[in-house]
Amino acid sequence: MQNNTFSTLFIGQNLIKLKEVDSTNNYLKKMVSNSDPLPEGTVIMADNQFAGRGQQDRVWQTEAGKNISASIFLKPSFLPLKKQFYLNIAVSLAIAKALSAFLPDAVKVKWPNDIYYNKRKLGGILIENTLTGVIIKSAVVGIGININQANFSADLSQKATSVFQILQKETVLERIIEKIFVYMEKYYLNLKSGDYGFLQKEYLENLLNFNVKANYSQNGHVFEGCIKGVEDDGPLIMEIDGKTKVFNFKEIEYTHKLNT
Repeated sequence: MQNNTFSTLFIGQNLIKLKEVDSTNNYLKKMVSNSDPLPEGTVIMADNQFAGRGQQDRVWQTEAGKNISASIFLKPSFLPLKKQFYLNIAVSLAIAKALSAFLPDAVKVKWPNDIYYNKRKLGGILIENTLTGVIIKSAVVGIGININQANFSADLSQKATSVFQILQKETVLERIIEKIFVYMEKYYLNLKSGDYGFLQKEYLENLLNFNVKANYSQNGHVFEGCIKGVEDDGPLIMEIDGKTKVFNFKEIEYTHKLNT
C-alpha cells in the first residue's frame, strides 16, 4: 500500500499499483473478502490487465502500460437499492468531466456507462455491488480508459479511440488519474448528500444523443429514436414515432447504420 499526494479526501489516498493482474476488479474483490477492513477509496491500478472485463463479461482489450486500468472500493450503504444506478451516473460523469479537461471537445456518456468522444469509445465502466439484505455493503468500480494507445485491432479500429489518437501526443497518465479521482470524489459526495436531481440533470446534459434523433438497433432491426430521459433505476426513456418507450440494459444498441 502506498500513500499519495492526490488532492482528494479519500479516493486514491490508498493506492496499490500492480505490474500485471488478470482483472483489477477481481483483485480488489478478493481483498474486500479478506477479514481486514479496507479503507473506502482504496484504488487498485495495473500496468497490464490481461483479462479485463466489461459489461456482460465482454473482454476489455488494453495495451500494457499505455492506458488506465483501475478499480476503486466504495461503501455506498447510504444509497437505496432502487437508486443504485446513480452510482453509475456519478462515476460516468466524473470520468467524462475529467477527460474533457484534456481534450478539445466534450466527452460524452453513452447510456448506460460507456465513455465516448466524437462517437468512438474512449472507455468503459464496470460496477459490481455486494449486497447485505437491501443494503449496498460495498461497490467495486472498475474503469478502463484508452489514454496512450496508438493503435487498435482491426475489429476495434473504427469503434475505439484514445487520448493519444485525439491529441497526437502522449499524456502523463498520473495527470488524468488525479483529475478523475478529484471529480469522482466530488460526484460521490453529491450522491451521498442525496442530490439526485443535480446528478440526473448533469447526466442528461452529458449523455450522447440526448434529445437528438439517432439510429438504434434491436434484434437486428434498425430504427430512429430520440432519448428523452433515464429512469431512476437505469432504463432508457426514448421517443419513437411520437410514442414513448422504455428500454432496459442491453436491449438496444446505438448504430451508425442507416435505416433502409
